[in-house]
Amino acid sequence: MINHNTCEVFFDNLEVPAENLIGDEGQGFKYIVDSMNAERILIASESLGDAQLLHPPRRDYAKERVVFGRPDRPEPGRGVPDRARARADMIAAELVVQKAARCSRRERDCGAEANMGKMLAADAAWAAAEACLQTFGGFGYAREYGIERKWRETRLYQTAPISTNMMLASHRPARAGPRRGSY
Repeated sequence: MINHNTCEVFFDNLEVPAENLIGDEGQGFKYIVDSMNAERILIASESLGDAQLLHPPRRDYAKERVVFGRPDRPEPGRGVPDRARARADMIAAELVVQKAARCSRRERDCGAEANMGKMLAADAAWAAAEACLQTFGGFGYAREYGIERKWRETRLYQTAPISTNMMLASHRPARAGPRRGSY
């Protein structure tokens, strides 16, 4: 099971009368890309929700797990870097996603923030899923825990609706001076 469906739609030889044209001719792709900012912010928020959802079961299972007769907890003063990093990445991503949402609500250009927020949140969700699966070990694949499903779903965020590679390939250097929509 997955939390949504995907499909393709094709239009061949479709003619649109001039009076039905929305916007400027030849600018359709730009309009579509700009309209996807809200989708990227939504997917980023969903990614963050999954990351947050995965931390409590990982933490609780780690508290009760016994390995080779000893609790599976780090010694005092020695944390678990992958788990701490996953949480820090999630919090950092949340700040960027909040900025993107704020820019969007104010109807400002939020494309860069939407892209960055989606990329960082997708990576944070994947890191949380990885940390959770590592904590559960082989039990993480057992369906009754629900970890394996979230592990698969969080990987999808890095590839759709716009892949991390596409976002990185389209990155442009920052312009000089203050940017519209920045703090």
